[in-house]
Amino acid sequence: MKPLIRNKKQKAIVLLSGGLDSATTLFLAKSKGYRISALIFDYGQRHKKEINCAKTLAKVAGCDYHIIKLSLPSLGSSLLNRNINIPKARKERSGIPSTYVPARNLIFLSIAASYAESMRADTIFIGANAVDFSGYPDCRPRFYSQLRKVIKIGTKAGVEGKALRILTPLINKTKKEIIKLGAKLGVPYALTWSCYEGGKVPCASCESCLLRKKGFQEAKLNDPSSKS
Repeated sequence: MKPLIRNKKQKAIVLLSGGLDSATTLFLAKSKGYRISALIFDYGQRHKKEINCAKTLAKVAGCDYHIIKLSLPSLGSSLLNRNINIPKARKERSGIPSTYVPARNLIFLSIAASYAESMRADTIFIGANAVDFSGYPDCRPRFYSQLRKVIKIGTKAGVEGKALRILTPLINKTKKEIIKLGAKLGVPYALTWSCYEGGKVPCASCESCLLRKKGFQEAKLNDPSSKS
């Protein structure tokens, strides 16, 4: 297996949402010696808690960050449209849930590629996961394998033989494995937010909350950020 880092002085872009997976990815990239710039997206989500968590995490990690404000179509996602109720976790998966934001990671990664080229960073990290996840198509390995090809032929860096790398170090890990990795890296999980709702405490009933709870239970660790 090839190492995640070529040169400890290389710059990297990390997509940082403020959630468990992106926080683990941030601290993993930091542990590899990258000089990190975090991208935090304000795209009209239901609450600002995850954005505030992301900013705090970037400061704790000692990296700079950029807030990217976007206006995405709100009709198709319960994370954007307050008229659509956040679904409770499903006992059996049957299709893609309403919390899917159309083409979100495609948009985010396109912007990240632009930042990477302009900043002369050669690597983009994203905490996508395709094991304990909600079934979003833009979190699956096939999406990333195809996107790497597109970025290679559609950017100056790629045409000149210096293709940007998109790394998904958590893609095949369970939440248990991610949390245990984060614990070793010293990820401050108390500063993260996973809940789809924006209350004072996590709702403990949405799919994201339950996946997080399952991960901490299987890792035999206490979740310091919630009472769920």
